[in-house]
Amino acid sequence: MHPATRRAIFRRLQAANPAPTTELLHTSPFELLVAVMLSAHTTDKSVNAATRVLFPVANTPAAIAALGVEGVKPYIKSVGLYNTKAKNLVGLAQQILDRHGGAVPAERAALEALPGVGRKTASIILNMVFGQVEIAVDTHIFRVANRTGLAPGRTPLAVEAGLVANTPPEFRKDAHHWLLLHGRYVCTARSPACPTCIIRDLCEYPAKTPARVQRKARPMRPARRPGRRARA
Repeated sequence: MHPATRRAIFRRLQAANPAPTTELLHTSPFELLVAVMLSAHTTDKSVNAATRVLFPVANTPAAIAALGVEGVKPYIKSVGLYNTKAKNLVGLAQQILDRHGGAVPAERAALEALPGVGRKTASIILNMVFGQVEIAVDTHIFRVANRTGLAPGRTPLAVEAGLVANTPPEFRKDAHHWLLLHGRYVCTARSPACPTCIIRDLCEYPAKTPARVQRKARPMRPARRPGRRARA
């Protein structure tokens, strides 16, 4: 893809959403870390349903650790794989207390050492909490980057490298959110909304969803009058 086309794509995404952000509910770095970790293999809606009841009860490392695994489980049952995630959540909280003085660490290695935290989660925290230029690649971004031609790659890491290398500097900070939201609501896995997509003329996807052709309504025929009966 030509650099000018990439710039035009991000310019349009920015114009449509000048201040993009996550849809996960949070009020602190730790709450964001918890929400992102819980969001693996499940929807933001399910995570928000869980954290709405969890965070009023426990929204700090100390409070989560005090609940324990069995105490956490009832609050996150709306989240997929909640048994494993409850164990990871308590382990994450305890490790933050033991190794980082109760504060979310600002280094990738330290973040990825936390239970349940992988590269994607670490990138989101580094970007949103610490202002680092990181582009986390999830399934939505992987799909959009490959379909559009922004950063084709066979693995999330390859796509990430392509986006970091080729996204114009002024758009890198928010690129993750723009591409994620575009993949979630427009460039969906099935039947992408190509006819109404704001970057459809810049996208290199060869199998774009065609616009539906509206059939012309047939003129209504006048109702027939009942025939007269023949006289005897």
